[in-house]
Amino acid sequence: MQLASYFNRFDRTKMSHLKGLGTPFLIMAALSMVVLPLPPFLLDVLFSFNIALALVVLLVTIYTLRPLDFGIFPTVLLVATIMRLALNVASTRVVLLDGHEGGDAAGKVIEAFGSVVIGGNYAVGLVVFLILIIINFVVITKGAGRIAEVTARFTLDAMPGKQMAIDADLNAGLLTQEEASARRDEVTQEADFYGSMDGASKFVKGDAIAGIVILAINLVGGLFIGMIQHGLSFGQAVEVYTLLTIGDGLVAQIPALLLSIGTAIIITRQNRSEDMGKQFTGQLANIRVLFIAAGVLLLMGIVPGMPHFSFISLALLIGGVAFFMQRKEQQKVAELVTRGPEPDSRQETQPMKEIGWDDVQPVDTIGLEVGYRLIPLVDKSQGGELLTRIKGVRKKLSQELGFLIPAVHIRDNLDLEPNSYRVSLMGVTTGESELRHDHELAINPGQVFGTVKGIATRDPAFGLEAVWIAKDQREHAQTLGYTVVDAATVVATHLSQILTNNAASLLGHEEVQNLLDMLARTSPKLVEGLVPETLPLTTVVKVLQNLLNEGVPIRDMKTLVQTLVEYGAKSQDVDVLTAACRIALRRLIVQEIAGSQQELPVITFAPELEQMLHQSMQAAGNDGGGIEPGLAERIQQSLQDASQNQELNGESAILLTSSILRSVMARFVKYTIPGLRVLSYQEIPDDKQIRIVSVVGQAN
Repeated sequence: MQLASYFNRFDRTKMSHLKGLGTPFLIMAALSMVVLPLPPFLLDVLFSFNIALALVVLLVTIYTLRPLDFGIFPTVLLVATIMRLALNVASTRVVLLDGHEGGDAAGKVIEAFGSVVIGGNYAVGLVVFLILIIINFVVITKGAGRIAEVTARFTLDAMPGKQMAIDADLNAGLLTQEEASARRDEVTQEADFYGSMDGASKFVKGDAIAGIVILAINLVGGLFIGMIQHGLSFGQAVEVYTLLTIGDGLVAQIPALLLSIGTAIIITRQNRSEDMGKQFTGQLANIRVLFIAAGVLLLMGIVPGMPHFSFISLALLIGGVAFFMQRKEQQKVAELVTRGPEPDSRQETQPMKEIGWDDVQPVDTIGLEVGYRLIPLVDKSQGGELLTRIKGVRKKLSQELGFLIPAVHIRDNLDLEPNSYRVSLMGVTTGESELRHDHELAINPGQVFGTVKGIATRDPAFGLEAVWIAKDQREHAQTLGYTVVDAATVVATHLSQILTNNAASLLGHEEVQNLLDMLARTSPKLVEGLVPETLPLTTVVKVLQNLLNEGVPIRDMKTLVQTLVEYGAKSQDVDVLTAACRIALRRLIVQEIAGSQQELPVITFAPELEQMLHQSMQAAGNDGGGIEPGLAERIQQSLQDASQNQELNGESAILLTSSILRSVMARFVKYTIPGLRVLSYQEIPDDKQIRIVSVVGQAN
């Protein structure tokens, strides 16, 4: 048993070392054919293998579901071309050296193709060979090369748009990091594949040219060698060397033609996971077209002098197929009509009962109403993806903000426009827009290289310029730099933006209590020291709502509770506690705004203006109402200009001010300048440096 186990391990180790040697061995064998003479029997085997390889590659291109599934095709094409050219060199050597001995001097395969395929007529064989060259070189290879060139160029141009679409789906919570990474890899593989196919098509083109040159060399060289060296007459030399040359050329050009067809097929295939046969039957089997074609063939068949049997029989065949398809469609419609709509048990008459408190329905925390034309977006039986997208949005926001986002209640509303949808929070409409679920939205991210035909609109989430386009324009729009998303993504992104902006209203006493209960599992004494010993639950809720309202996540509940326990014993003022929590979370806040950069570009107030605002705040009781309207307008305009300059420079816009002004200025710019974040001096971490890029109110 131990000896058998040893030999099994030895065999597995030996086989593991032999794996991957096939391709290098094939390349080295092909190169050796150029130098070493081959016997006719080995030429027969290699020519048969070459034809079998070309046939297998062609069938794989037909049955592959999408081009990327056969990503190794350019390499296979290169290896097959090298092998075929090496065989041409080897066969040419044998033909010129031993051709005077007879038709089988270069092997049975070349003799069969030279005599059987062309029927013994050398002129016909030469014409057939030239026709194969023309078909391969002028028609198939040239067309496939052009398609490969254009596809590679457009695929590379569309890469930035596709990457932005993936990033948009990732930011909207529609994709996980793993799914986004997989889609990025697929985009990269697609660009690499079509770029390789652009170069691989040149192999086929060069192979066709080499076939013509080798034919001429074999004919001229064979006649010269046969008459001068072997003393053959001109007629004998023509008979022997023309037979071998044409046979050699056909043996090489038939697999070359098969590979050219495979190249053209895989280049012209759509990048979808669908069988090629189903694509043909699904897109060509049009009943009306088949009936018209059958009628035209029937008319041609009854014209005097035409081949009646061929045209009429083909017309009857096509007409029969169309009639069968029409009957099948009619049977489906009849079954639907006969079955009728599904009975609704809710319509059964039931005796009226006394109303009660159960009939008072609570208001939906988050509601989504859709018009009747948008129902396919939320119906899984019709392929609707919106429910999955919304679930992804809730998961992403829950992880980012630090608490569970409530479920979204979705229902249809016949009072809405057919293509409209409406988002409500606590029963109040917060956002609404119109969709075209059978189109896709091409969003202008700020710089595009052309325009696309469609219906002009604006992105409901961020207000960017956009165009509703047909689905078949997606690739073209991405090539021009547009970010293209489907209708379900538009709704999910809009909903994500609304929930982010209104996160504070989604956090209540139950959610905060659940957060405290989760923290109590690991830090029970800390939670016991907060509620109700130090602060009531209501105050804790208001502090957390203030943080969310200012865009600060509450993921770090342990730090927040420690801060509230520490400062709650000194003051129960919500604004004071909020400021203390912000200082405790200053590293997280700055990281959310500026990432890991060590130097923060900030906007500040001039000392005179800041002193004036302090006095206004004290006079107005810290609510911001004491700022003179003209001054407030000038401050707003200056802050907006400075914020736009920062965004154009690719940097975050940060207003740095005193702790007294911070909360007031945060409310002042929240809706007018949404990209501007307001920090106090105490909220800058010790390891960060500041760089003043603009001073508002400074005299020029």
